[in-house]
Amino acid sequence: MSISDLIWIFFIGMALQPMLRQRILVMMRARKTMQLQRQRGSQVITLVHRQETMRLLGFPLVRYIDIDDAEDVIQVIRDTDPDMPIDIILHTPGGLAIATLQIAAALRRHGGRVTAFVPHLAMSGGTLIALAADSIVMAPHAMLGPIDPQVGGFPAASVARVLRDKPMAEIDDQTVILADIGEKATRQLRAAATQLLGRHMDAARAAELADQLSKGQWTHDYPITADEAASLGLPVSTDMPDEVAELMTLYPQPVRATPSVEYVPAPPRREAPPR
Repeated sequence: MSISDLIWIFFIGMALQPMLRQRILVMMRARKTMQLQRQRGSQVITLVHRQETMRLLGFPLVRYIDIDDAEDVIQVIRDTDPDMPIDIILHTPGGLAIATLQIAAALRRHGGRVTAFVPHLAMSGGTLIALAADSIVMAPHAMLGPIDPQVGGFPAASVARVLRDKPMAEIDDQTVILADIGEKATRQLRAAATQLLGRHMDAARAAELADQLSKGQWTHDYPITADEAASLGLPVSTDMPDEVAELMTLYPQPVRATPSVEYVPAPPRREAPPR
């Protein structure tokens, strides 16, 4: 075998390495998911959107909830026994409203108990999906977020405010159109959230909380902690299974040339000897 053959083999191996590593990770995730399913006697669904890399070239890709996700989740729910509990693990910045509402509606109509696990964050559309569950389990430092819609890259509530604060003659047509779309989107999301929250609280409180989450009271990335979510009346607990946290370690971010966080593990703390 010549030197040129070895060089070609080296480059082919380097090109295939990301794909092989991804395949190994998928197998490890499946094994951990099966372990969690056996432990809880449920159908486990993961909706995880970390920044991932392309299989061949290794370029980073940002993921969010899309129509493909909705189709996959709905198919799993359709194939699950109507009385079997469903555990959905959410780690997402949000995504398309139509896909999010499809997933939430399918979970709400499922006959078995639905539990949403949030190990790190489920913002925007992820929060809306969590509202469809019978219970929400959050890690102590996990976050939910407001569900206020965005139009044209801007918060719908902020665009609508322009119509209230400026004379109509000073507002361009595009802003008027965006404000009209934003008001419609806000009404639609508020109505959907009210329906989802109706299983956890009375109708008046559900409408009030849906309005609070959707009208732009907070910034779109405002973190709603487990304590705050519980104070709002959501069915939240922090009893996160270790298997869920272990499963999340199998969704690594792309390796950076220089890590942002570095540490050396400290030695275990020794207990004081009895006197």
